[in-house]
Amino acid sequence: MEMRAVYAACLAEMMKKDRHVVLLDADLGKASGTLGLRKNFPDQIFDCGVAEQNMASIAAGLASYGFKPWIESFTPFATRRICDQIAISISYAGSNVKIVGTDPGISAELNGGTHMSMEDVGVLRSIPGIVIFEPVDEVQLKAAMPVLDEYVGPVYMRLFRKQLPVVFGEDYKFDLFKADTLKEGKDLSIFVTGFLTKDVLDAAELLKEEGIDAEIINVHTLKPIDKETVLASARKTGAVLTVENHNVIGGLHSAVLEALAQERIPVCAVGVQDRFGEVGKLPYLRQATGLTVENIVATAKKAAALK
Repeated sequence: MEMRAVYAACLAEMMKKDRHVVLLDADLGKASGTLGLRKNFPDQIFDCGVAEQNMASIAAGLASYGFKPWIESFTPFATRRICDQIAISISYAGSNVKIVGTDPGISAELNGGTHMSMEDVGVLRSIPGIVIFEPVDEVQLKAAMPVLDEYVGPVYMRLFRKQLPVVFGEDYKFDLFKADTLKEGKDLSIFVTGFLTKDVLDAAELLKEEGIDAEIINVHTLKPIDKETVLASARKTGAVLTVENHNVIGGLHSAVLEALAQERIPVCAVGVQDRFGEVGKLPYLRQATGLTVENIVATAKKAAALK
């Protein structure tokens, strides 16, 4: 199932149970997968038009009256376009608003560089009081949505819109503030977030053939990062690789480096190398930005050799 369909289905369940759950979108209900909810929840969904700053401000106002607003738009418009509203009206005010940015990083594909937010995590990580979450598959998203609904405070979710390979089993137990160890290993720690998680698991199989036993950890919450798990794994293996669909500046790589600042452990990165995006389909964009299984394997070998 497409991630946006899972997201919409979860919102529907939450709206049925609680009339205080409301959704605001910036004329992108179809793109976000939530257009069909308007018929069943006409009093809980508001199309604010192409006016994201207003959408964020309205959401903050609704939150001050006890509502539980979710706001959604393409990633750059849900983050950098409304950065001041997020900082002041939402985070500074402690507003209980959930922000959903769809098509993060290169997943914007044919919408091109203007719609590819390579810096959204870096921007929002620097704002106090906001939780940043990125689901890896439909199982994790389904488990996370009720948890995010119950969490009181601002949350930003990076949402890949289309279908993703399933990583977790149906018995998966979600903890918002605890990273998930997908595979234990002894030679290298690979920390990954978002849709590249399956690629990292595939890369680990190739590394195994070359005698490198990689530990794979999905960091679904980038802020606050699970520092305890990061430290424990890095100290055990002695080498680290971060993998993310984001600029290597400001995102997962930076968060891991901050966690390991007092450690003498080499850290390498696979991510967008401080550049803007471009128009293209995902296979081309993966090659253009180095977000490939082949590059993950090559960079992992480099990291392991630095010990």
